[in-house]
Amino acid sequence: MTRARSGKTVLRRRKRLRRLTKGFRLSRHHLHRQAVVTLIRARVYAFRDRRVRKREFRRLWIVRINAACRMRGLRYGQFIAGLIAAQVELNRKTLANLAVHDPDTFTKLVELAKANLPAA
Repeated sequence: MTRARSGKTVLRRRKRLRRLTKGFRLSRHHLHRQAVVTLIRARVYAFRDRRVRKREFRRLWIVRINAACRMRGLRYGQFIAGLIAAQVELNRKTLANLAVHDPDTFTKLVELAKANLPAA
């Protein structure tokens, strides 16, 4: 009697897996069992690092704002406190962009923050 094989379905699934693991090194895209494990791990890293990227960008923006503020005689925390008191609702991404690309406007924001700082 002939042996039954699960031909098309399994081949299609493995072909899809090979397409997803394209670019992986060595047997991680050739061998089915290793490719499955590597793909699962890759997707876990991708999920985790989408959130990490957001954190790292926020840190970068804060570092840039702090550096620009200190050049103008103010600390980052004082700058943010002054902007909150002045009811300026600019996010850190915009503030960092202004600090790098439009220093004159950023200087005006620092002066506004200094004027609205609570007296200590």
